[in-house]
Amino acid sequence: MRDFEALLHPLIDPLIEKPDAVMIRELPGSTERDVTVLIVAEDDDTARLIGKRGAVANALREAVAIIGKADDTNVRIHLKFESFEEEKESDGE
Repeated sequence: MRDFEALLHPLIDPLIEKPDAVMIRELPGSTERDVTVLIVAEDDDTARLIGKRGAVANALREAVAIIGKADDTNVRIHLKFESFEEEKESDGE
């Protein structure tokens, strides 16, 4: 099993403002060959990781596709991006 956190942080950290706030987790895929990697960051950083028209996200997907094919396992890696939801405090009492 790969350490996707160690593989992805060098790719995404230079692109975002708060790399310490990023959470990367492996989720079960639909088959043994499929792996879904969830990347959760703050709203602004998630927008940076997706980019205009998904350009950055597509580039990251191409990079991890190469990682999945680098050895003989031929794993398909799917990236999923989400934002942390901030709790907003209400001033009305």
